[in-house]
Amino acid sequence: MPITKGAEKAHRQSEKKRIFNIRRKNVMGDVVKSVNKAVIANDATKAKELLPKAYQAIDKAAKRGVIKENTAARKKSRLTARVKSIK
Repeated sequence: MPITKGAEKAHRQSEKKRIFNIRRKNVMGDVVKSVNKAVIANDATKAKELLPKAYQAIDKAAKRGVIKENTAARKKSRLTARVKSIK
C-alpha cells in the first residue's frame, strides 16, 4: 500500500491507466481474432474489410505504449500475410 500522499495519487492514476490499457488490448485482440476467423473460413472479402480496423487497433495500442512498436509491426505483417494467403 502507498504510504505518502504522492504515492497514493500515483497509485490511483496507475489503476485508471491500467483499465484503459486492458480495454485497448482487448479491443485489439478481438479485431485480430475476427480477422483470423475470416481467414480460417476462407472469407477473403470479410478479412480484407476487417484488416484496416485491425491496423487501427494495433496502431492505437502501440501509440499508447500498450504494446511496443516492433510488436505492432510484426502483428500487422503477419496479419497481412495471412489475409494474402487466402485463395
